[in-house]
Amino acid sequence: MGCFASTPQETGGNRRKPTSIGEVSVYVPGLRIPRPVEFSQSLGDQLPKTVVERLTALRTRIVVMANQEGPTITRTRRRTQHGGSTLLDLHQALVDYLPVLLGLTKDGSHLQFKVHFIWVNQEHEEEETAMSNVWYEVLSVLHLMAMLQMSQANLLLLPRGSSDGHNHPKVSEENRRASIDIFLKAAGYLDCAVKNVLPQFSAEQRRSLPVDLAEGVLRALCLQALGQGVDIQLGMAIDSSKATLAVKRRLSCEMVKYWQQAQDNLMNLPLANGWGEKHILFVKWKYVEAKAAAYYYHGLILDEGNTEKSHGMAVAALQAADECFKESKKASEAFNASSPTSRTPPLFGTMKYLTEKIPKDTSSKVRINRDLYSYEKIMETAPTLPDFALALKPDEYQLPLV
Repeated sequence: MGCFASTPQETGGNRRKPTSIGEVSVYVPGLRIPRPVEFSQSLGDQLPKTVVERLTALRTRIVVMANQEGPTITRTRRRTQHGGSTLLDLHQALVDYLPVLLGLTKDGSHLQFKVHFIWVNQEHEEEETAMSNVWYEVLSVLHLMAMLQMSQANLLLLPRGSSDGHNHPKVSEENRRASIDIFLKAAGYLDCAVKNVLPQFSAEQRRSLPVDLAEGVLRALCLQALGQGVDIQLGMAIDSSKATLAVKRRLSCEMVKYWQQAQDNLMNLPLANGWGEKHILFVKWKYVEAKAAAYYYHGLILDEGNTEKSHGMAVAALQAADECFKESKKASEAFNASSPTSRTPPLFGTMKYLTEKIPKDTSSKVRINRDLYSYEKIMETAPTLPDFALALKPDEYQLPLV
C-alpha cells in the first residue's frame, strides 16, 4: 500500500539549485519543496468539508511559502512585510499542519493511503518522489522542519561586524546560546523521524524513499546538529576563564565522535545532485577539524605529566593536531569549491582560537623535520583519544496529538 513514483530530473524542472549559497557556518543540504495536492479529489466524499478545506488551506500556505523562499532561504536573512522571519513563519505553518495531517492516520484509517503526496528532492538523483502514504508526508514535514531550524542556526552563527566597522566580526553570546537550543530542537525532529515515523514503512517502501529521507541521512543530520552544538559549547568554554583543560578536551573528544558517527552514516549512500556531494564534504571537513581540537587539548594535558613518556605522547598529539588542522583547511576549501559554491565566514569561537594556538604551540614543542613525516605516518603515532560518553542529546519531540 502506498505506491512510489520518482521523476527523473529534466531541464527546467522544479529543482532549483543556486550557483552559490554564500557564507556557511551550518550546512543545510537544500530544502525539499512540496508540490500542490488536491485533497478534495481524494477525500471529498470521505471527510467533512470543513476538514478537507482546513487541510487544503494549511498545505497550500506551506507550498506557496516553500516555493518562494526555498531557493534563497539558505543564503539570506529574509523578513516578512510585518518584520517576522520567513524561516519562522514557514516553520510555524508546518507545526500547524502536522496535527491535522495526522488525523488521516487515526486508528489505522484507510485514509492514509488515499492522497498522492509529491515532494521535490535535493540530494536524490530523481527530481521528485511521490507516494500515496500520509507517513511519507509526515516524514517530509519533519525533515523540512529540521532543515529550517538548521538554516536559522546558520543565520545566527554568521559573524557580524560592529556598527562602527572597527571590530573583528563576531557572534554574540546570546546568538551562540540560542543556536544550541535550535540544534537540539532540529535533532529532536530528526530523532523522532527515525524512531517513530520510519517504522511505519515496510522494508520495501523504505528502500524506495529518496536518499534525502534515508535513515542514514536523517541520523547524520541529527548527529551534525549535536556536533555543531558541542562546537558552540567548546567555543564558549574557551572564552570562559573557569573552564579547565579537562572540560575542553572532553567537549572536543565528544565532538569527534558526533562527526565520526555522522560520516559513518553517510557512507555508501548515493548522495547526488551537488547538495549531496557537498554534504559529504562538509561532514569530512568538520570531522577533521574536530580531531584537530581534540588532539590539541589532549596534547596539552599529556604535557602536564612529569615523565618522558607523557612528554613524548604530548608531542605526538600536538603533531597530530597540526596535521589535522592543515587537512581541515584543505577540506574546507574543497567544500567551498564544490557546487553550489560557498564561503567560510570570519572565524569565531573554537576555530578562531585554535587557528592561532595550534601552529604556535606545536612549533614551540615539536623539534623535528616535518618533511620526513607524512600525514598518515604522524596519525599512526598519535596517541589514542580518550573515549567519553556523549552528553548532548536531542530534544524529546513527540508527534502532536490529532
